[in-house]
Amino acid sequence: MTQTVDELRNEIRQAVGRYERVESTGFTKEALAAICEAVEYDIDTTTLPSKAQMRAGILWKLGLRDEDDPSKTKRPFRKPELESIATTLQDASDTT
Repeated sequence: MTQTVDELRNEIRQAVGRYERVESTGFTKEALAAICEAVEYDIDTTTLPSKAQMRAGILWKLGLRDEDDPSKTKRPFRKPELESIATTLQDASDTT
């Protein structure tokens, strides 16, 4: 059975050391920053960039975008994007 968007988000949160959420909600800036770190997208953690910038960077590092342009990622991740992120994080934890 395929995972729901909420299940994928929680899997990703747990993979980067964040807390699982009971309610359906998008990623916080802090969770996005943790994902950025996990996929090796460098950001300034003292002043976090916008959510759009972090989403763009994550997708760019995963090869799902040609550039890290935040104007093209103003919406939350779609299910296929979440699946790619979850797979990447799972693969990374399997190799450590």
